[in-house]
Formats: sequence, C-alpha cells, structure tokens
Amino acid sequence: MKNILIAAICLISSATIVAQSENAQLKEPWRPQFHFSPKAHWMNDPNGMLYYNGVYHLFFQYYPNAMVWGPMHWGHATSTDLINWKEQSIALYPDSLGYIFSGSAVADEHNSSGLGKDGKAPLVAIFTHHDPKGETAGSNHFQNESIAYSNDEAKTWIKYSANPVLRNPGIRDFRDPKVSWYEPGKKWIMTLATADRISFYSSPDLKNWAKESEFGQRLGAHGGVWECPDLFPLDFENSRVWVLLVSINPGGPNGGSATQYFTGSFDGKTFTPTDTSTRFIDYGTDNYAGVTFSNTGKRRIFLGWMSNWQYGQQVPTDPWRSAMTLPRELGIKKLNGRTWLTAKPVKELVASMKESKTMTDINMNGIYDVSAQLNRPSSLFSLVLTNVTDNNFSIVLANNAGEEIVVGYNKKTNQYYIDRTRSGKIDFEKGFATIHTAPRIARGAVNLRLVADRASVELFADDGLSVMTDIFFPSQPMTRLYIKSVEGIAIKNITYSRME
Repeated sequence: MKNILIAAICLISSATIVAQSENAQLKEPWRPQFHFSPKAHWMNDPNGMLYYNGVYHLFFQYYPNAMVWGPMHWGHATSTDLINWKEQSIALYPDSLGYIFSGSAVADEHNSSGLGKDGKAPLVAIFTHHDPKGETAGSNHFQNESIAYSNDEAKTWIKYSANPVLRNPGIRDFRDPKVSWYEPGKKWIMTLATADRISFYSSPDLKNWAKESEFGQRLGAHGGVWECPDLFPLDFENSRVWVLLVSINPGGPNGGSATQYFTGSFDGKTFTPTDTSTRFIDYGTDNYAGVTFSNTGKRRIFLGWMSNWQYGQQVPTDPWRSAMTLPRELGIKKLNGRTWLTAKPVKELVASMKESKTMTDINMNGIYDVSAQLNRPSSLFSLVLTNVTDNNFSIVLANNAGEEIVVGYNKKTNQYYIDRTRSGKIDFEKGFATIHTAPRIARGAVNLRLVADRASVELFADDGLSVMTDIFFPSQPMTRLYIKSVEGIAIKNITYSRME
C-alpha cells in the first residue's frame, strides 16, 4: 500500500510539474501558441519530417545546452494534427563522426535497406555528419552523409555501423540530404546541396549511392551557399510538375536567408527546369530551410524555420530561440502563361479556429476598426479578406503602447508588404526594423488570409501565390486590429477567427 501511495504521489507531482511548465510557457510574452517551438534552448532547420501510422514526426536542428547555435543534435516533436505538437526526447546525438546536421527521413516500406526487424518496415533517417575537427583543419571532406534507423516508430534510433554511406568527394559544403522514393525507376533519389549547386544521387537500398547529375550552377539566386534542397512532384490538370526547393544564405529577396524554388521535370536522373527565373516560396524574412513531409500521399506539406540567420541568434526570446512556420499545403497554379508554386495553411488550421465573425459588404474610406466589432480581440487570430478592391490598403495590428506591425498592398508597385519598423523591440539587430515586399502575381480583386500568433504574422495572398512570414516582438499583445485605406476600398467579406 505504501508503494502504491508513493507512486500516486509521484504521478501527481509529475502532472503538476508538467502543468506548471505549460502554464509558464503560456505566460512567456513572445511564445507562439499554435506554432511549434522547443521548451528551451536553440532550434533551427526542420529535419526528417515524416508521417507514419497517423503521427507527424518533426525532427529539427537542436542544441540543448545554450540559446545559440552549437554542436547539432536532432530534436524531435510529434503531432496528430500538425497544429498541436508534443516535444519528445532528443533523437540523434553527435558522435565520433561529428555533429548531426540536416537531413530527411523515410519509411522503408519494402525494407530495401535490410534494416527492418520482425517483418516490419524500418524508418530510416539520412543526415549529414559534420566533423568540426576536419573543418578547423581546413579539410574539404568534413561533411559526409550517414543513416540511422528505427524499428519502434521513431522512439529510438540506431546509427548504421558502416557510416558514412556517402563520402564527400572533396566539396566543402556537401550536406542536407533529402531522400524520396522514385517509383518509375524503383530507386531512392537523394537531393543534396553541394556548394553552389544541387547534386542528385540514387540508391537501391539507402546504403550504396551513385551520382546521377547536377543542377543550378548558373541558375537562380547565388548570393550565398545553397542549402536544404527538396525535390518532389505535384499533380496538376492530369500532368505532373516537379518542384525543386533550394534555400540560400545569405541572398534572400529582403535580406538574410530565404528559400527559392524551380519548376520543371525529372526523369530519375536529371531535373530540367521549365522556368529559370528566380522565385521564392516566401518573400518574408522568416521562413528558411523549409522542406516537405514524406509519406503524406497526395498531400505535399511544407514547414520552415521561422527565423533568419541575419538575426536568429540575437532575437530577445527566453529561454528558447526560434519556432517553426505554420505547416503549408503546396500546389501548382498556371497564370500569365507560367507555372507557379502556391502555399496555403493546412486545412487542420481551421479546427483551431474559435468564435468566428464575418462582416459583409464593407465600403470604407479611412479606417475600419475590426477589433471594435469583436467581443474579445486577440493577438492570436486568422483574418480573411475576400474580393478587396485593387487599391492601396493596409491591415494594422497595434497595441496600447503605440507599437504596430503593418501588412498591406501597394497598387503602384504591385507589391504586398510587411512593415515592422515600429513593431516593438527592434534594437537587437540593425537590419531588423525594415519594410519587406513581395511581388503580386495575381490580377484583379485581392484575396488574402493573415494569420497572427503573438509575435508572428503569415500572409497568404491570392490563393497562396504571394506569401510572406515575419516575426516581431511587441511589449504588449497586439489586440487592436484595423484596416486602413486613404483612397478607399470595398471588401465583400471580412472573417475574423480567434485561434485556440
């Protein structure tokens, strides 16, 4: 009986500690509430994103001993709905081969690797081993690709005894493997960042790799090193469009790091672009190193690191640094004779919406106060504007301290913008307080969704053709919300939804 009582007390104490911890996180002023962030310490790139047996697995670059970048581990979080995440134990630790840099994970359904157990398919993680000693010594062979496997649905991982499985031929930046199954060729394809280009490798078993081709040495943005690539197909009007994502740091359209994309075809060996112009999946400054989940069927779900290497290690959060963007479903749209990638919040976001209110047929000149129409204005919300007159307007989030972040459309330049010059704490980095712009691709009436989560805004305009993500740090919650237009606009519908 005594042991039972002790066990019960321990359970109650553990539950109390967890509740206190979660309550403390709720009170942290800039802690996002429906974006994943680690309980404490440093996080950057999303890694190894995988859907398996009803669970989404998010791994991420993690340093558990400080709030700045350090020896990289793979952190781990899980979700059943892409919105509510539970942080798990660290999945992969540094070892004698080096730090655990970015990579991907797959479900090896046919056990091509031979690493399965008891007739079950293994999960296999493919990552870069980064040897800091080799880097310091000036070697060009300090990054190599390795694998680890799990036979208990990602609870524990075993590193392959013959790592690395792909040795560096002498390229200083040789990293971030994104692996997927190419069914027509019955082989695995690795998309790898190799200095100023992408290299494609293939394998029958995830262990033995052969080079297929290269892409991009003279195409796209080259203001910095290429990183975190991803190659995948999207179905569109009875055809297949292949998309190649490439992150770049620095060289983003609004400074610092960003992720560009190309559309084209892939034959199992070579990626051939149909459009060689430089385009970005997100024109805000806070969406980097984004890749897609594997094993999600016809859905292609993207997630990025919601920060920027320009200031990511200086942002004023505590005891954690960085969050992930909202998961986004990717699609294809043909417009103006060109093929575009679209990104919209996943449908699961709707389940987190509460107390929706719709205002219809608004004709305004000056200011329309949305928050005055609401019972409980919040700094966590989704705002949808439909059929807005193609004219200058802005959406202003503000607080009683006079701080504001402004999201708007400039008809003359045909650009969307986010202005965080007066958004709160801005003095931690000289380039943070700026105005960022994104080209408008669509024509005619404007349609957009704006999602706010305490210290971030994500703009999805014109069915996901123009996307922007920015973080900010107000001294008080941004609970005032109004729309402003000096020239005047008409809006068919304004729908405001509180987020859980």
